[in-house]
Amino acid sequence: MLEQPTALDRLDLEFRWGNYGIRMLRFHHTSFPPGRTVSFHKHSDYEFHYIPRGKGKVILGEVPFALQEGMLYLTGPNVLHYQEADAQEAMDELCLHIDIVKLEEAIGAADGSMEAKDWGAKWEIAEAEACIQQLQSLPVRPAVDQYRAMDCFLTAYRAWHENQPGLFTVLKQAIIQILLRTARSYASVPQPDLPSRDMKHYRYQLAVQFINDNYMEPLTLEIVAERVQISSRQLQRIFREHTGATFSEYIEQVRLAHICSELSLSSETIDQIAFRSGFSSSNYLHYVFKKKFGMTPMQYRQQHHVISPALS
Repeated sequence: MLEQPTALDRLDLEFRWGNYGIRMLRFHHTSFPPGRTVSFHKHSDYEFHYIPRGKGKVILGEVPFALQEGMLYLTGPNVLHYQEADAQEAMDELCLHIDIVKLEEAIGAADGSMEAKDWGAKWEIAEAEACIQQLQSLPVRPAVDQYRAMDCFLTAYRAWHENQPGLFTVLKQAIIQILLRTARSYASVPQPDLPSRDMKHYRYQLAVQFINDNYMEPLTLEIVAERVQISSRQLQRIFREHTGATFSEYIEQVRLAHICSELSLSSETIDQIAFRSGFSSSNYLHYVFKKKFGMTPMQYRQQHHVISPALS
């Protein structure tokens, strides 16, 4: 970052975090030579200061504080401050200067369904709100960068310098981490309670997904139980609770559903369809199919086969 200390300042970066808009104004490294001063000034935005090397002092309002390597401080809107490097030693500073704007709350679908923009939105909104409120109420004094917010500057700079894929995402996350780690350096940030999974339903979903992806293979209760990391007995119980059927009956239903589709839409032989759908033979498929639907696979095809427009 020493090679091009202001490189990231040239980027016009803004993003949404929860119900807040974050606009990056400056994101750079600077060095104060010994004795260098910056006279009293203030901003209408938020300026985060980190000292990776050297020492000096800062006056926040009317109160002076000594600065040394590993410290940080935040100057929020309209906080008057003065900076000075030690008379004998240079002081480096990493600076993140951002504007934080409250946005309109995200609105979900009218029917209450989950739209793409709603995925995880309420948790991000809650976390962003907790962090921003914490930043707004931080004491006006330096603190130790005990959670290494400074590391995020190097992460962001390296992503830009190496032209990494997903640069926008890396920069966004670096800035969010700086905010979170800074707030945490002063006090723990209250976080919303994330929901706990219904583990039975979760494992049922995993099992169902695995079955749907692999129904054509010779699946057994033991194979699927191992995939979802529970015992065969537990998985059997879960399928009974969620479907009212046994594991074997469920797989049979999945396979028959695919076979019905194949019989309607394809011209493959019954043998081919049976083999490709996980049945050991067409004879066994014939037995199961007739028991389930009261007709043979061939009779089902004759009643439901769809002729392709290209062949008609």
